[in-house]
Amino acid sequence: MAIVTRLVKDRAVVIFSKSSCCMSHSIKTLICSFGANPTVYELDEHPDGQQIEKELKALGCKPCVPAVFMGQELVGGSNEIMSLHLKGKLVPMLIKERAIWL
Repeated sequence: MAIVTRLVKDRAVVIFSKSSCCMSHSIKTLICSFGANPTVYELDEHPDGQQIEKELKALGCKPCVPAVFMGQELVGGSNEIMSLHLKGKLVPMLIKERAIWL
């Protein structure tokens, strides 16, 4: 977990993604549409991508991308993010983490 912990430290929103994953693209687009500027790590382009993928799987991310962290806490993948959005809870979480200002 050392790499993932280091990469999410002191960042409001972090998305672990793969450049070829359509669900990762959708989640990045959704979060950015609110004005957030998440830190995005493309695992297929990152030198430690395979190790990060193993760490995400160990944290319970299945599939391992997209994986969204807010305030250094794992929020979840595309299902969890879309569910939060549909319930009206995603924007308040982004505000709480100071990823967006309204």
